[in-house]
Amino acid sequence: MRKAILKRKTKETDITVKLNIDGSGQARIDTGIGILDHMLELFAFHGLFDLAISCKGDLEIDKHHTNEDIGIVLGQAFKKALADKKGIRRFGSASVPMEEVVANAVVDISGRGSFLLKIKTGSIIPQKLTEEHFEEYNLRDAEHFFDSLAKHLGMNLNIKVDPVNTDVHKTLEPVFKALGLALDQATQIDPRRKGIPSTKGVID
Repeated sequence: MRKAILKRKTKETDITVKLNIDGSGQARIDTGIGILDHMLELFAFHGLFDLAISCKGDLEIDKHHTNEDIGIVLGQAFKKALADKKGIRRFGSASVPMEEVVANAVVDISGRGSFLLKIKTGSIIPQKLTEEHFEEYNLRDAEHFFDSLAKHLGMNLNIKVDPVNTDVHKTLEPVFKALGLALDQATQIDPRRKGIPSTKGVID
């Protein structure tokens, strides 16, 4: 059972993450950001990860520190639970629709963290969307979360959404579901793989 418990406390956030990669999709999420709680529950359910997250953050200032730091600690938890990455499939991909929106997530647990989000025909998020202020969460917040997650897990993460809906919920729900499915694929053990899935013999 590949598990990890991580705690991180700063002047801005106090976070505990409990993760079981080989779980059944059970989630207990309390970040203080309602829509992020829901998205992480979807991520865990479809990825079949058991995930518990509790966070006390400086939400009286804004959501930036909480959102980013949860991505950091969740990425670190996956990295710790995967240990030396021996036997994992390493790569994963999934496409999930929600009404007219289709989200594609492609991951490579390479040890080199990077993140790119594209929408429609490959253009970066339009400025007019990043400037919209939703009640709790917007696309720029999601971008910061995914960037922190990818870099601290050591994962190459590419997400494409086509088209973006003006309802941020309808845009993000298939993204988090697709990421859960893709990361589940990438973290599964391939019985044919006897060692580290890299010709270098190591994944940092």
